[in-house]
Amino acid sequence: MSFVANPFVVVLDANVLFPFRVRDVLLTFTQEGLFRARVTDEILDEWTRNLIALKPHLEESVRQQEAAIRETFEECFVTGYQPLIAGLDLPDPDDKHVLAAAIRCSAQVIVTENHRDFPSEVLDEYGVETLGSDDMLANTYDLYPSGGARALRRVRKRYENPPMTPSEFLLDLTRHGLSKLAAQARADIEYL
Repeated sequence: MSFVANPFVVVLDANVLFPFRVRDVLLTFTQEGLFRARVTDEILDEWTRNLIALKPHLEESVRQQEAAIRETFEECFVTGYQPLIAGLDLPDPDDKHVLAAAIRCSAQVIVTENHRDFPSEVLDEYGVETLGSDDMLANTYDLYPSGGARALRRVRKRYENPPMTPSEFLLDLTRHGLSKLAAQARADIEYL
């Protein structure tokens, strides 16, 4: 594992943890030290609850994944943000905890697909912006291409049933909503 000097801090909203491939890439970029991802118990609980509601037959697997995230990314959990919630005003009050966590951990970005729930006029006051997962990952790859290629190679090599060539993997990323990241990584395909 290699780390970037002073990587930026991002809060991962529950909705970007839903798609397995997206979650896998986001967390692998975190492990590679390309950015410092942050979540809260509340965010992970929301992900777990909603995924089980959507796929009740996978509850045991979802609980195992939740436990693995909690164990592997223990240092990524933000605490002490709750007192900030009451003073925040967002279109969806259920999202105030995400912004509170971002403020508490001095995050520059909330990675979310729900941009309308985090208006820029509110976020600007705290020096925070929203980016979708594909934009976040593509921008990070652009900044740190060798680290990004290492992270993507690690992800690709975990998929053994069936194994994927680098080209197949980039197509798979595109199919799973990461087309900008796949386009960025295409230039480094020999390293994937």
